[in-house]
Amino acid sequence: MVVIRSEGKFNDNTYLLDGNLYKLIGALSLFVIENNDIRMLVDTSSELASRVVAKKLKDSNLLPIHKVFLTHSHWDHVQAVHKLKTRIGEFEVLASENAIENLNHPENTNEGFGYDVKPITNLTPLKEGDIIDLNGLELEIINLFGHTMDSIAIYDSKNDNIFVGDALCDRNDEWTYVPPLIIPDFHEDEMLKTFQKLREMKSKLNSICLAHYGVWKGEHKDIIIDEMEDLYFKTKDTTIQWCKQNLSLEEITKKYHEMFTPNSKFHTRDNIHGLQLQLEWFTEGLKLYGFID
Repeated sequence: MVVIRSEGKFNDNTYLLDGNLYKLIGALSLFVIENNDIRMLVDTSSELASRVVAKKLKDSNLLPIHKVFLTHSHWDHVQAVHKLKTRIGEFEVLASENAIENLNHPENTNEGFGYDVKPITNLTPLKEGDIIDLNGLELEIINLFGHTMDSIAIYDSKNDNIFVGDALCDRNDEWTYVPPLIIPDFHEDEMLKTFQKLREMKSKLNSICLAHYGVWKGEHKDIIIDEMEDLYFKTKDTTIQWCKQNLSLEEITKKYHEMFTPNSKFHTRDNIHGLQLQLEWFTEGLKLYGFID
């Protein structure tokens, strides 16, 4: 968890929750934006993590939370809404206007993921260009469709930072790019438009906050923006070739690791179970969209 305070740009000391939390919450970075005693939590993680998240918020003197911003409607970002309200008190929930139906009626998402997300109602809908005013800190909403058609970002022009959820890419560490989750709400053409949108914003940004994972600054921020489209197509095309060769998932995972993530600190040659799961989701998505017979 990272706290972004409006009076200055964040630094290493703002990291309140580290990799130990990632394991507990299923690997999600959470962010708190604070200005003049008003606080907004970006995403919520899973129900299982709600106790840990609530405790860290309390221990870090980050209560009350006044608003929760949902970057999109996938379970790992929204499932803890109700549990957190029980643990830390009521708050306003904000999400894309496109997410309202999914959040009110999460049955399809539940079926796709196999997780139980309870209906989330009484939402504040947001659209591109809207401004969230945190007691004087103005945060602009930007549509970043593709990963889902309800993915939105928060652009903080004061701190030259953007919170993108999963819309940009998943970058576990400097050496670990994993392919996007492809389920029925995924749209490749829209994702390419999102990539272009971020390239056009590059000169205005000092940092990017990824839900998976953390704050990327300076040259690392530039690398992510510059490489995201190329890496997507390289990993996609190569994985399709391996599938057409009738390689097993285990063989594909080993080849992916050797080619794309040999220096990963998340996935090593002797411990690639998490990578295999992500590639299973990826290959199933490629089949769903007809990229693989």
